[in-house]
Amino acid sequence: MIRKPPFVVPVIFLLGFFLAGCPKRPPEPLPPIEKPPYVNPLDQVTEIFSFAESLQARASIRIDMVKDGEKMFFLLNGAVLYQRPAKLRIMGYHPLGMGLFDALYRNGEFFLLIPLQKRAFTGEVSQFDDSLKKVGEIRITSSKDEMRNIPNRVQINIVEKEIEIDLRLKEIMVNQELPEDSFQWALPEGVDVKPLSRLLRAIK
Repeated sequence: MIRKPPFVVPVIFLLGFFLAGCPKRPPEPLPPIEKPPYVNPLDQVTEIFSFAESLQARASIRIDMVKDGEKMFFLLNGAVLYQRPAKLRIMGYHPLGMGLFDALYRNGEFFLLIPLQKRAFTGEVSQFDDSLKKVGEIRITSSKDEMRNIPNRVQINIVEKEIEIDLRLKEIMVNQELPEDSFQWALPEGVDVKPLSRLLRAIK
């Protein structure tokens, strides 16, 4: 069933970027399989766009999840900005236009603004690598526009939590100059800023 996006949607969406893709261990008595090197999930997403110096696009965001045995999904509008090597901004909006979240990843730092709650979170993502490695399997995949051969879709599947995030890009522009403030962090008046660890505790 479809629901209007609640305040928890920004946290659900960002869960897919924070929780790293650590493969499950095989059941006994199979021998252990060597795990691939850990890669921060935000770095995985920026790598998808690294073919370009810069990218900007509108987006449609769908979040599928199961809660108390009931399947539901949320639909959001959005915008994506990217600049090589490691700057990514994703903004999510209610279909009626209200801003739900503004997420900025900039060279290892992460900033999240939730306007309706007047809350913001900030911190270094690398501080939480050890805890994120212990999370179950998460798959990050992408697909391309066959005509232009550029990525136009990113999918994040958080397997054990039964959460799927589908980010579809449209009106994509690459290698065009972005506004100077595209990756600047500016807080509206009255916003309460908390450390990133508070957000991570909320989504465990």
